[in-house]
Amino acid sequence: MRWVLPEDRIPTAWFNVTPHLPAPLQPPLHPVTREPIGPDDLAPLFPMALIGQEVTTDPWVDIPGEVLDVLRSWRPTPLVRAERLERALGTPARIYYKDESVSPAGSHKPNTAVPQAFYNRGEGTARLATETGAGQWGSALAYSCALFGLECKVYMVRASFEQKPYRRVMIETWGASVEPSPVDDPASPGSLGAAISDAVRDVVTHERSHYALGSVLNHVLLHQTVIGLEAKEQLQLAGERLPDIIIGCCGGGSNLGGISLPFVPDAGVELLAVEPTACPTLTKAPFDYDFGDTAGLTPLLAMYTLGHDFMPSSIHAGGLRYHGAAPIISNLVQHGRMRAVAYPQLKVFDAAVQFARTQGTIPAPETAHAIRAVIDEALAAKESGEEKVILFSYSGHGLLDLGAYDDYLHGRMTDA
Repeated sequence: MRWVLPEDRIPTAWFNVTPHLPAPLQPPLHPVTREPIGPDDLAPLFPMALIGQEVTTDPWVDIPGEVLDVLRSWRPTPLVRAERLERALGTPARIYYKDESVSPAGSHKPNTAVPQAFYNRGEGTARLATETGAGQWGSALAYSCALFGLECKVYMVRASFEQKPYRRVMIETWGASVEPSPVDDPASPGSLGAAISDAVRDVVTHERSHYALGSVLNHVLLHQTVIGLEAKEQLQLAGERLPDIIIGCCGGGSNLGGISLPFVPDAGVELLAVEPTACPTLTKAPFDYDFGDTAGLTPLLAMYTLGHDFMPSSIHAGGLRYHGAAPIISNLVQHGRMRAVAYPQLKVFDAAVQFARTQGTIPAPETAHAIRAVIDEALAAKESGEEKVILFSYSGHGLLDLGAYDDYLHGRMTDA
């Protein structure tokens, strides 16, 4: 079953979780002075409108009408009950997912790419540079820049650049240029931290250029809350109670934040982050101040981090290969409002194939991490006899990740 809200029910304001966090966020620090940064320190990278959203304590932030006009081309997205998967598992749990794969770029990423392009154009930016892991963010920003008349340069982690050639084609079709990262080490498989360094270096050498980030920062997670806001209303439409547990995959934390942050004030709703064992940021890394990039060009953020020079293995879930987690997500985990689990690659793809063979759609490798946890939670409910309500973020489709499925189906895939 599917529940689809009419266009006029799209959220008109973003939900700001910061007033509801268990403890205040620690301020970002200047990369040189190690003192708290101010708006002027961020102005070379971001437009002032986004800097304001980064630090606002307002409970709601209005979505501009021109942004809403674009979002309405695919939003509100469907809420789907995974009844065939429920039957296959024999679970009493009721499983719902928010289908973000219906966007033009095939994932949740345009939810923030569109407003970022809009605000940059409004302040006279002519060009945006960014990084991308699996290519979901790069394609979303390329699409958004095309809509708002901005030039776009994407630095794609080399491992994904080689694994996912059609992501590159997608980015180029929307008019952006793509370069494998790191640009100064062609032998390296690359990391998101290194690609961020390449993008930041690019910005400082081009006039009227700004940097755009697809995850981690507060304003990015803010823009993604349209996911959870719609899901709340759709669950009511379905006659359902609040979820017992909400699940999302976590690299930087944007889709996880999008589905879960509007539920943070709701006591009794468990929040679960799912990451790869190859990049166990929330499950094994310390909480500390660290750079967001490899070269140490960005402000230091208080977060769980494997170290900004961490080089992850070339797993297919390129969007989850980041050394740190969003400060907001880190805050929730640190203070016990969210928990985290990690899975190896083979178990993740086993779940992805089971989902595809029951529900029909093929999930992105990142999304498959959430599905793995959903299946395990549903099986635990079967053992206990609990009629749990499970909600998860179907953050993107895997139609451009079929090389990964080919490796899995023909025994070429390893866990690391």
